[in-house]
Amino acid sequence: MSSRAAMDVRPVTEAELPDWDRALNTGFLREPTSDEEQSAARREQFVPGRLLGAFDAGRCVATFRSFAQEVTAVGGAFVPANAISHVTVTPTHRRRGLLTRMMARDLAAAKERGDVVATLIAAEYPIYGRYGFGPATTMTEWTVDVPRAGLDPRWAGPADGGRIDLVDGADVRALGPRFHERLRRAQPGAVSRDELWWRARTGDLRFEASWTEPYYAVHRSASGEVEGMAAYRADGTWGDAKQPLNTATVDWLLGTTPAAERALWHFLCSIDWVVTVKSGRRSPDDLLPHFLPDPRAARITTQADWLWVRILDVVRALEARTYGGEGALVLDVVDGDGPAGGRWRLEASGGRATCRATAEGADLVLDVGDLARLWLGDESAVRLAALGRVREERAGAALVADALLRTAGRPWCPDMF
Repeated sequence: MSSRAAMDVRPVTEAELPDWDRALNTGFLREPTSDEEQSAARREQFVPGRLLGAFDAGRCVATFRSFAQEVTAVGGAFVPANAISHVTVTPTHRRRGLLTRMMARDLAAAKERGDVVATLIAAEYPIYGRYGFGPATTMTEWTVDVPRAGLDPRWAGPADGGRIDLVDGADVRALGPRFHERLRRAQPGAVSRDELWWRARTGDLRFEASWTEPYYAVHRSASGEVEGMAAYRADGTWGDAKQPLNTATVDWLLGTTPAAERALWHFLCSIDWVVTVKSGRRSPDDLLPHFLPDPRAARITTQADWLWVRILDVVRALEARTYGGEGALVLDVVDGDGPAGGRWRLEASGGRATCRATAEGADLVLDVGDLARLWLGDESAVRLAALGRVREERAGAALVADALLRTAGRPWCPDMF
C-alpha cells in the first residue's frame, strides 16, 4: 500500500484514458471495463489538463474531470464556470486526501483561467461543502396518475395552431442548440450545452453500452418556431386481463413558453396505453401539477438539492446578476485560504449592482458556500440566519439581503453533467 505522498495526482494523457475509464466505472459501481465505442467517445471528450487522475504504482485509483461551462445568472447573463464531473475514488484508496488534492489543483486552475464560479452535481451531500460549494438549486420529480389527472382523453393536439411532431436524433441535434440558447437566457441556474452534449443525448456519442434511443417530441408554434422539446421513454408493462399499465419517463422536457410546456405534458398524458408519466427532474415551482385539472394527480416522488456552486470571484459573480430592490450590504465572506474570502460592499440600484472590497464593518457574516446559496436567488438569508449559517452584525441585514437577492421564480438547472 503506497503512502499518500507516493501517489501521483496529475493530468492524464490520452493514452491513459482506458485506465482512467476503468477507475471511473469502478468508483460508480459499474462494470469495470471500457469497450472501444466508449473509449472513442471519451477521446472526443478529452481536453489536455482537464482530466485528472491519482495513480498508485502506475494504476489509476481516482478520477476527476472539469470542462468549460456557462451558468445563467439572475437576469440572463452567462457566467463563465468550471464544471466538475466524473469524481471518483477507488474503494481501496479512500480517506487519503486524493479528492482534496485533485479539487485544489482544479480550482486553482479555474481561478487562473478567470472562471467566476465552479459547478457540480453532488452524488452525496456531505462531501462538497468543505470545498466551498453550496447547493444553489433544487430539483423535484413528479409522478402523474394519468387517469386521475382529468385531462380530455380526446385531445388531438394544441388548439392554438401549434403542433407536436416526433423527430429523430439528427433533427434534435439540428434544432436543439438554437432553441436551447433562447431558453437558457431566461432560466437562472441553466447551464450551457455544447455539441458533445447533444451528440451524447441523441446516441451519436455513446459513453455507456446500455444506452437506448428515446422518443423525441418537438413543439412548434403556429408560426413554425420551435418552442418546446422533450425526450422520453416508455416501458411495455401490461396488467391482468390485458390492461395496459405503461409508464412514460421523461429524460428532459423544456419550453420557452408555458403554452409549449402545457402542450408537451398533455401530449405525454394522451399517449395510448400510458397510465403513468414520470416527469424527470423539474424546477420545484414547475407549472406541471397546475396544468392538470386535478393537480393532486401529480405526486412528488423526489425532491433534493441539485446544482452546487462554488464562488471563485465574488465581485464578478455579484455584478453579473440583477437585483429586485435597492440598497447596500457589507458581506464578510469566510473562505479559509480560498479566493472568495474578504469583506465586500454590495450596492444595488436600478436592477444592477456594484461590488468592491471594503474595510467597513460587516452587515452579514457568511461562509462562501452560503453565499452560493444566495447568489442564484433561491435561498433566504433570514432562513439561513435562523439556522445559524449566517450571522447578522446589523439588525435587519438578513431582510435587506432577501429584498436584494431573492427572486420571484426559483432557479433551476435542467441538466445532469
